[in-house]
Amino acid sequence: MFSLFKPRSVLVGSDLDFQIETYKYLMKYFGGESFYTKTKLVLPTDEFFPDSVSSEDEIASKTFHQVKKHSGMCLWPCQLIAQEPDPNRHLGGTLLIRNAPSLPRCTYSLGEEGAEITFNPNLLRNPVMMVALFANRLAFYLTQELTESPPGGWSNLGYANDITAVFLGFGIFSVNSVFNFQQFSDGEIIGWMSERNGCLSDVELLFALAIFCKLKGINPVVAASHIKPALRKIFYNCIKQIDANEDFLSEIESVEFVGDQYHKHPRFS
Repeated sequence: MFSLFKPRSVLVGSDLDFQIETYKYLMKYFGGESFYTKTKLVLPTDEFFPDSVSSEDEIASKTFHQVKKHSGMCLWPCQLIAQEPDPNRHLGGTLLIRNAPSLPRCTYSLGEEGAEITFNPNLLRNPVMMVALFANRLAFYLTQELTESPPGGWSNLGYANDITAVFLGFGIFSVNSVFNFQQFSDGEIIGWMSERNGCLSDVELLFALAIFCKLKGINPVVAASHIKPALRKIFYNCIKQIDANEDFLSEIESVEFVGDQYHKHPRFS
């Protein structure tokens, strides 16, 4: 006896349309053979980050090198610069400065000699977020000078950029770092802190990751095994929704790749 139960859709309406249109936009300019044969689902394993380090200074530089490599952007000129450390908010005992200024976790700018990405030294304590932010800033670099705006116009660039980082293979890092809630200890002070990263929600990023896996023919179990346990059920529901509506997947796959003429520098070279 068959069931009339239909799984509830994870994304609908304009949220779903934006994902589809953004993937079509990315496939047009950065798809083609390199997406299917060279872009990989980057995992938090030694296979993708094999370098050993002897100092904190090497952590950021070697991590950034691997992110550039897996993005296919090794030949794109880019300088990584460490910011000054945040001011110490702990003055001793239980005295803590409230609303103390802190630098952005990661910034991006483009000059005549290429991109400049700065990072907050605090990221050294959170390698997953470090990878996610490096990928996110390189995604800006990749798409910044395209003549065509992302779906919905340039005001949607931040949202489209989050999907671009997933498209480059860093969806697991993006999903796992979008929201962090953890305990901290600062001298005699113990408390809790939360951080929010990016423009899209974890559910939206999970759906973007599910599209990536389906386009690449990646077994969802491979991705799910590295996703936070609390998010795995949602990810599988995203996969189910795509499997039940494969027309929009075909729509993405049918987009014509316009070639490398819009790339500032060669990719995967």
